[in-house]
Amino acid sequence: MTTTIHYSAIVDEGAQIGEDSHVWHFTHVCGGAKIGKKCKLGQNVFVGNEVIIGNNVKIQNNVSIYDAVTIEDDVFCGPSMVFTNVNNPRSEVNRKKEYLKTLIKRGATLGANSTIICGSTIGEYAFIGAGALVNKDVLDYALMVGVPAKHIGWMSRFGERLDLPLKGNGEAICPKTKEKYLLFDGKCTIVN
Repeated sequence: MTTTIHYSAIVDEGAQIGEDSHVWHFTHVCGGAKIGKKCKLGQNVFVGNEVIIGNNVKIQNNVSIYDAVTIEDDVFCGPSMVFTNVNNPRSEVNRKKEYLKTLIKRGATLGANSTIICGSTIGEYAFIGAGALVNKDVLDYALMVGVPAKHIGWMSRFGERLDLPLKGNGEAICPKTKEKYLLFDGKCTIVN
């Protein structure tokens, strides 16, 4: 297994990129970045110095991942989705010491053109719809859409909508994998 880096990409000295990862056209990976195995970075992606990316992460075209963002394994970042790292940016005020940490947990999907406001944690296997603006923490398996993003349902690990109420208790089966999910006190979990 080898890592593929397109000749037009810039990977600064010191950047760590795992085996079998692919870095495509016009992408820039800064020297302090840590990228896991089997990742795909599309065209025109930027990865900052203080960024950690897990294994098997797919980052589509035109995504910038700024300092203070951590992305766990198996995350999908849709085309042109946006991360921020400063809550109140001003060009003439240096706020590098005020970066707010953003955590994207395992298996989450961030839809095309969605925006993740810094300081948020996106739960495991959460699904952020295209164009949504997330400005607060998101529960595991939650389906979020709109501006600002609202919780409208639950998604399975496979990416199928689950027949569960938004709050309270319930159970559902993923129509594709037949995995069972429980909703208890407003939190969704998978039953192994």
